[in-house]
Amino acid sequence: MNFDLSENELMIQQMVKDFAEKEIRPNVMKWDESQEFPIALFKKLGDQGLMGVLVPTEYGGSGLGYNEYIMVIREIAKVCGSIGLSVAAHNSLCTNHILKFGNKEQKKKWLPKLATGEWIGAWGLTEPNTGSDAGRMKCVAKEDGDHWVLNGTKNFITHGITGDAIVVIARTGELLDSHGMTAFVVERGTPGFSGGRKEDKLGMRASETAEVIFDNCRVPKENVLGKVGEGFIQAMKVLDGGRISIGSLGLGIGEGALEAAIKYAKEREQFGKPIASFQGISFKLADMATDLEAAKLLLYQAADKLMKGENVNKLSAMAKYHASEAGVRASTEAVQIFGGYGYIKEFPVEKFYRDSKLCTIGEGTSEIQKLVISRDLLKK
Repeated sequence: MNFDLSENELMIQQMVKDFAEKEIRPNVMKWDESQEFPIALFKKLGDQGLMGVLVPTEYGGSGLGYNEYIMVIREIAKVCGSIGLSVAAHNSLCTNHILKFGNKEQKKKWLPKLATGEWIGAWGLTEPNTGSDAGRMKCVAKEDGDHWVLNGTKNFITHGITGDAIVVIARTGELLDSHGMTAFVVERGTPGFSGGRKEDKLGMRASETAEVIFDNCRVPKENVLGKVGEGFIQAMKVLDGGRISIGSLGLGIGEGALEAAIKYAKEREQFGKPIASFQGISFKLADMATDLEAAKLLLYQAADKLMKGENVNKLSAMAKYHASEAGVRASTEAVQIFGGYGYIKEFPVEKFYRDSKLCTIGEGTSEIQKLVISRDLLKK
């Protein structure tokens, strides 16, 4: 693999950096404190082509690959994990599910709105009692003439209140049947579809997380993605890319924490010299940098194989597991390097610390990633 960035990739990287510095950094703590989901910002992200990174240009997207996508998420997350999370969920879950499994008419109908940021996308798999155990979902869809009628609740849904469209997986067959679930696109404004309670979170506070409720919600049959009964299988394939996405988020948060820690260690003096000159600090920085570099290599390897059409089930799980945990380790050490100031909201690392933990939980916990990895190893 060639890890040198092309001229085009360097331009994209600089564009995202500049955008994040100008449009995101000045508002990071304001949005965090108020838990405001800044919709206007996402319209600007759409103008920059960052809401449809993987979507072909014919559908209004940027037509880029996973290497560029990782870069986009990393650069945003270095400044704000919350915004990085929302960009990741919109791109890799809702939009990507339609891109992968929608027919031509469905792609024409929804992708241009999502890819340009005109619409915000949501994706619904998790329920109050079924997280990792998605096969026991209770949200059901019953066939009724030319429609399906959805009833049930989804929770921990990114953009559950604000999203203009949601790809939701509902049970259309028997409990625990992996072919008994179906994916539907439901547009905001459809009778019986509503957002519920917004969660008050430890971190990622500017990324809206909420309950979604379906109460006799009638969805036209033409809104089924793929075939009836394929929803769970589709979701698992979407999550292969989603793991790379959240791994990139964890990496970006960790890199942001490392950059802040290096800057502080050079400036902060104790005993008459910068704390960076003490091995107790410099070795922490070395460990953080090495850990994050390994995460980066895993992510780009998984992305390379995904773009080649190879099976990345194990590799994407490895990348997500290591990168998300590395982000937590880096942000934890950054707080320690800042000392008492690391615990103060005026300084940047306490937010990296709070945001990083979500990456070890969302889109498959670290424990589930280890389960995926070990099952692959043991079946050989």
